[in-house]
Amino acid sequence: MQENQNTILIVEDNKLGVRILQEILGGDYKLHIATNGQEGIDMARLLKPDLIILDVVLPLKDGYDVIKELKAIPETERIPIIFVTALSHPDDERRGLIMGGADYINKPYDPTIVKLRVDIQIRMVNLVNTVSTLTDEKASLEARLNG
Repeated sequence: MQENQNTILIVEDNKLGVRILQEILGGDYKLHIATNGQEGIDMARLLKPDLIILDVVLPLKDGYDVIKELKAIPETERIPIIFVTALSHPDDERRGLIMGGADYINKPYDPTIVKLRVDIQIRMVNLVNTVSTLTDEKASLEARLNG
């Protein structure tokens, strides 16, 4: 396990679904699990994970309600969210993406596809973080040189 390992929050109420995602991603990422929508929101606020994998059909609050809340909270609004769901109608996928989902994966899913799509999102997160750090360092250096 790497020290600077990226963190993923999985919001999934199906134990088999959780286990499959743990098998696919557990070796490369630090995983946290929430089993309902409200717990997912609370954990996202606390952990500020690099990525959220979110089921649409959940107890208490469905995935659409969860993403709506997370996108309205400043500390979680930029966390990419990948929907995983058995809902396969194009309207469901369209809705998830319009609401701010970074991707939408239908169940049952191909483990290789899940891994590749997660890896893409994590690479983008890491790139944004690197650019942000460099921008901050540049601004700090400029302030010291000019001040």
